[in-house]
Amino acid sequence: MSKTSSFRPIWLAVAVIILLLFVVGWYLLAGETSPTTDDAVISADSTLVAPRISGTIQDVLVEDNQQVKAGQLLAKIDDRDYVNAVQTAQASLETAQAQMQSLVAQTAKQRPTIDQARAVVAADGAGLVYARQSAERYKRLSLNGSTSLDQRDDSDANYRQKLASQQSDVAAVQAAEKQLEVLKAEQAEASAAIDSATTALQQAKLNLSYTEIKAPIDGQVGVRSLRVGAYVSAGTRVLALVPVDKAYVVANYLETQLAHVQPHQAVSIKVDALPGVTLRGRVDSIAPATGVTFSPITPDNATGNYTKVTQRLAVKILLEKNQKDLSRLRVGMSVVPTIDTESH
Repeated sequence: MSKTSSFRPIWLAVAVIILLLFVVGWYLLAGETSPTTDDAVISADSTLVAPRISGTIQDVLVEDNQQVKAGQLLAKIDDRDYVNAVQTAQASLETAQAQMQSLVAQTAKQRPTIDQARAVVAADGAGLVYARQSAERYKRLSLNGSTSLDQRDDSDANYRQKLASQQSDVAAVQAAEKQLEVLKAEQAEASAAIDSATTALQQAKLNLSYTEIKAPIDGQVGVRSLRVGAYVSAGTRVLALVPVDKAYVVANYLETQLAHVQPHQAVSIKVDALPGVTLRGRVDSIAPATGVTFSPITPDNATGNYTKVTQRLAVKILLEKNQKDLSRLRVGMSVVPTIDTESH
């Protein structure tokens, strides 16, 4: 065997090693500038729809997977009980208002009554002055025998009668004034009753409006459990609305892949369910903490034997608008996003 032929395997091995180093270096460089992951899914901010009141489903107006608009009627709850509640609340309000009107009329009537009673007291005062003067005059005359004792006693009794009548009329004035205060207090109570009845009527009308279950957002109907004749409780989920047109990607990248990832960088997205389709997107934000941070039981690395595990952080990626295949996406689909960290 010649010396040249013996060196040929060595040169071949060196060439293979150099090629491997080149490939590994290129891979690492590409991995830094274009981090990718298969731990990613399509997501959307779905809204769970639940009735505000309890009752029996009277009508269902949507089907499974149907696209609906915000404010669209989805279903109706039997409203007969709630209509009766509105009518009862309306009657209570009218009763309270009638009570207030009666008290206002009584108050208006009471003021002339007080004025009349005060006029009687004023008249009593004038009569009392004359009766007192007459009694004093007959008393002086009786001392020198110019009048009889009977006349003196009659004038004195008349004075005392006038005085008692005045005191009675003064008491009547005070009672009439107290009655006016009572009427004012009853008006305040009736006003509070009107406020309470008004609030009850508004709540009854609100409950009646809640018998119509409407879509809070635009979206596609999912997990519909609405059935005619079924009884639903307040707060129980009856369907979900998924805004598929506002879907985005949640990609869980290794922390070692995020050194150069920033918002607004371009992303190419391959969807497992759509072979040959590549969608465009932009990095929106990076989660403030790893997923394990929010778990009910977080790991405590200060105890036991510590083993370093590379963590993952969620990256939110927004899809660019006006792509023809966006309508084919569904929440939960697996995707493979690749971020171009050299883009801006």
